[in-house]
Amino acid sequence: MIPSHPNYFSVFSTPLGVFSVAVDANGSLTAAAFGNQRALQRRIGAVMLIKDPARTATARRQVQAWLKGARRAFTLSVSPLGSSFQRRVWSALRKIPYGETRSYGQIARALGSSARAVGRANATNPVCVVVPCHRVIGADGKLTGYAFGEAKKRSLLILEGSGPTRS
Repeated sequence: MIPSHPNYFSVFSTPLGVFSVAVDANGSLTAAAFGNQRALQRRIGAVMLIKDPARTATARRQVQAWLKGARRAFTLSVSPLGSSFQRRVWSALRKIPYGETRSYGQIARALGSSARAVGRANATNPVCVVVPCHRVIGADGKLTGYAFGEAKKRSLLILEGSGPTRS
């Protein structure tokens, strides 16, 4: 379902490169991406984006602080678009503690699903970093996929003190 209301976005610099966030009219984070508006649009789909640094200020400050290592948790309201199963997986990802990882299989068992289904939902997470899909690794400790590249995933895990893991 495509929301009828626009989302508001901003693009900013972080220690790991350009980053962008989008929030809805209520200020809930709907998307986050490494990259510019185009990268953000790929994560959020056909939602109209309007540049508004004031509406995104809280999300921007928290992401910047987190990526500098000055913050370990987010207090942002998160409202990504997805199926009920995707939202269940994304909720489970938010419960993985900072500095820890889980395998796709561990999450699947907790949700009564398959590792493959969890992997698909993880890959479609529109709110990277805040919904920490980077904390999900293969059962053998390998990094496996990440929408923004294995090097970025490794950097995020190192930032949290849980990396590097195997390639």
